[in-house]
Order: sequence, then structure tokens, then C-alpha cells
Amino acid sequence: MRKIFLPLILSGLLYATVYEGVAIVVKDKAITLLEIKSKMAELNSDAKNAADALIRQKLEELEIQERKITVDSSEVYDDIKKAAARNNMNVSEFYEAVRNSNGMNSTEFKEKMKQKLLSQKLYSAIAYAEITEPSEADVKEYYKLHKEKYKHPSEFTVVVYVAKDKERLQEKIDNPMFDAPDIQTNEQVLPYERISPELSSLLEKTEPNHFTPVVPDGKNGHMSFYVKAKKSVKESSLESVKNEIINSIMEDKRETVLSNYFARLRQNVVIETLRMPE
Repeated sequence: MRKIFLPLILSGLLYATVYEGVAIVVKDKAITLLEIKSKMAELNSDAKNAADALIRQKLEELEIQERKITVDSSEVYDDIKKAAARNNMNVSEFYEAVRNSNGMNSTEFKEKMKQKLLSQKLYSAIAYAEITEPSEADVKEYYKLHKEKYKHPSEFTVVVYVAKDKERLQEKIDNPMFDAPDIQTNEQVLPYERISPELSSLLEKTEPNHFTPVVPDGKNGHMSFYVKAKKSVKESSLESVKNEIINSIMEDKRETVLSNYFARLRQNVVIETLRMPE
């Protein structure tokens, strides 16, 4: 009798091992409870919305496989070089900035960029034929409805802190009274229209009387901005944000096409929900 039941017991243990922690299976791709909980924290949402986002992600992976879409290492590196150049950094400095801001090492960041490029190729393949550029009337209407989105400070009064040693600079930020003659400081007024989009975004996110995170200075050193004041909110003219508006409209159209596509795809793929976080 033992000989009969032992294989069944072992089979049950194997089955439990395979499915331990798995919450949802999308065709042959598993979504774990841990992934759902992580996505809940990332999106600040409930389990259902987090699970929906992960199911969409798995459907995209299946489509990428089905369409045999690929991205090679040179494409990834070129994309990273362009991102670094937009921020006035070389690739090594950009990797360091990424590591400082979100803890990803260069290997993890390359993989993230690869997934982004794969998704972009997939989106283009699905949506390209169905999207047309917006008309002048569309642009004007969008601007009228989203004026608040295009308001920004006219200038920032900052104190720029520069140092070769990142740890020394961070020590100064943590304790402004700390005497550090090797750290250079320089007060400047930075007009919004004359600084890069990345810097303006960083300064907009930083409250007055606070430091920005430490970032590379493009000269093998590091810098941080102490935001003293932000001067009057200014409304951007239609012409100055026209390209940004066109991109936003195109992105909205693309997302509508993609959402509809993946909603139809979801109906035709076997999705099994085994459990959800409590």
C-alpha cells in the first residue's frame, strides 16, 4: 500500500513546489503574490489594479515572443548614450546617477532599457497604422483643456554645491553647518527657459529650502542644488509647448489603441487566478 501512495504523495509535493507563491497564470507565464504586492506598492493601488497591470505586462511579453521582436545590445547602448547626453553626462556618470536615484546597477538598468525598447517596438507594430497626427484645432483644444499642466516657475534661485567626493557632498547636505572648504558653493538665478528639461524637472520637484539629490556634474564630480526660491508661476505659450502637446495627444491615442488591443487579446488567452493577496 505504501508503494502505491508514495508516488502520489511525492507528486503532490512537487505540484505544491511549482505553484508555491504563484497567484495568476497567463497562458504559460506566472505572476507571483510577491510581484502583485510589489506592484501594489509601486502603483499605490489595490490588488486588482496591480494584478491587471501585471497581466497586461505578461500579455505584452507573449506578443513580443509571438511577433519575434528583438533588441540587441548595441540598440540598448545607443539608447543609454542618448539618455546620458540629454543629461550632459557620459555613460559612466549616467549609470552612477541611476544607481544613486533608484539603486539599480548597470546590468539591471540595461535590462530595464531593453524591456522598454522591446515594448516600444511592439507598440509601434500594433498602433502605427491606426494613429494620425493631431490637427491644429486638436492642439489648440488640448492646450485649452490642460493649461494648468503647462504652468511652471519663471526662474529658480539656487545655491549650487559642487564637490569631487560624493560622500563629502552628502555629508554637507545632511549637515549644512559642517565646515567643508573642499566643497564649492555658488548662488545662481536659473531662468526656466534656459535650463535643460531634466534640470527644470528636478528643481520643480524640490521644495524651497531643500536640497536636490546628488547628481554627477559632467566633470567627474558631483553637485546638488539648494533651492532658495521659485519665482512666480508662468503659463507657457501655445507655440512653446506645441511639440509637447502633439506628443501627449499621440501618446493618448496610442494608449487607447493599445488598451483596446490588449483587452481583446485578454479575452482570447487562458488566464487562471489561483489566489490573491489578502
